[in-house]
Order: sequence, then C-alpha cells, then structure tokens
Amino acid sequence: MTRTAPEAMEETDVIVLLQAQHGMIRDLFDEVERAPEERRGEAFSRLVRLLAVHETAEEEIVHPYARGRIDGGDAVVADRLAEEGEAKELLSQLDEAGPDAPDFLERLLVLRAAVEAHARSEERYEFPQLRARTTQAERRSMAAGVKAAEAMAPTHPHPGTESAAKNVLVGTPIAMMDRVRDVIRQVMGKNP
Repeated sequence: MTRTAPEAMEETDVIVLLQAQHGMIRDLFDEVERAPEERRGEAFSRLVRLLAVHETAEEEIVHPYARGRIDGGDAVVADRLAEEGEAKELLSQLDEAGPDAPDFLERLLVLRAAVEAHARSEERYEFPQLRARTTQAERRSMAAGVKAAEAMAPTHPHPGTESAAKNVLVGTPIAMMDRVRDVIRQVMGKNP
C-alpha cells in the first residue's frame, strides 16, 4: 500500500498521524531493502529524512505532553528518549557511511529492529494513555504542532538532541544547515 507524504496527510489526531508515519517508515525500510543498488540511495535519503523529522517532532511536541499527562510519564518518556537516542546514533552512522558501504544492509537491519521496537513501545505504552487522557481538540492541536515541528526539523539525525529544549535551542540552525547540505548534494548529483 502506498502512503502519502506526511505533509499531505489529512489526519487531525496526533496519534493517527504518528501511527500512519510509523507505517510509512516500515514501508520505506522495505523499499530500501528491496531497491537495486543504483536506486538504494534515493530511497534511503527519504527514510533518513522521515525518521529525522518524525523523531524531532515527537521529542518537541508529543513526549513533553505525555510526560505530564500519562501515568508514569517521566519514566515512559525517558524510555522512549533512550530508544530514540540509540536509533539516532545508528541512523547517523548509516547516513555517514552511505548506502554504498559494504555492510549497509546488515546495519540497516539493526536500525530497522531498533526503530520498529521503538514504534511498538510508543504504540503500546504512550499512545493509548495519551488517547485516554486527552480530548480530541488536544490531539488535533498536537497534530498541528507535530506538522509545524516537522516543517522546521533537521533532515538528518543529530544524536544527543533527544529533548524538546535541545531541539528548540539547536534545531533551527541545524535544520537550515541540513537543508542547505541536501540542496548542495542534489545539485552535485548525490542523494541528499
């Protein structure tokens, strides 16, 4: 099933939006794994970008809200941030090495396992409680916040910025640098 880009999604509930993005991420992993070598870089670039903006938006919008609203929020969010930090580190290493690295597919499988475990944890421990402890209006507001955060988020992973404060402090300058780097790579004929 082909999914639409996150920017075009009509979902107004933050949980529906994030779960749809989790599905898109799984689809992109499939696409990268199945792509012939000459097209793998393009698919991987889309995966890197989606993972980077998705996690940034969760860190800036969803996790801070969950911290104060769900049972054991501090511990639940701390666990999700630890998972995100591990995934960002793996993604950063893969992004740096590129899809032509000899061990790319093996390392991609390790990243996929980490990302999918993280998504399952959010869907099991964080999202049901958020749904139960928020109104539809609050979830719509968070969805709008997630979309806005994604529009301004870095397009590559930056391990060590797994908090709302760090993302806000350094996110915009990093996002600008990432987007300039993406344009330069595109002009030079390399995948962003």
